[in-house]
Amino acid sequence: MRTNKATKKILIVDDEPHILVALEFLISQQGYLVKKANNGRAALEVLSNFTPDIAILDVMMPEMDGFELAKEIRSNQALASTSIIFLTAKGTQEDRFKGYSTGAEVYLTKPFDNDHLVNTINELIEFD
Repeated sequence: MRTNKATKKILIVDDEPHILVALEFLISQQGYLVKKANNGRAALEVLSNFTPDIAILDVMMPEMDGFELAKEIRSNQALASTSIIFLTAKGTQEDRFKGYSTGAEVYLTKPFDNDHLVNTINELIEFD
């Protein structure tokens, strides 16, 4: 069943301003509604009145890292259906294991391929 992308919401959380802007542009060009935050604490504020279909999280961020944010998302019943994609430079097997154990559906490393990220988002939305 095809979904209306304009009704699908994506939250991007990364402390690098240029990555936030680039991801926002890339994903909004696909027709999704995008909100962004520059750390985990700011993301929690966004999540208080925005329920994304997908949260794209960096791991290494000030104040609250992506793993902690993922745990917060998973512990919030209102966000139970939010899919989590980690998009991070931390690519060891241990990092990946930690990412998946916090509830991520996908773990991607930087640098990343734009087409692969878009396809991953589309697949998660399509099978939501």
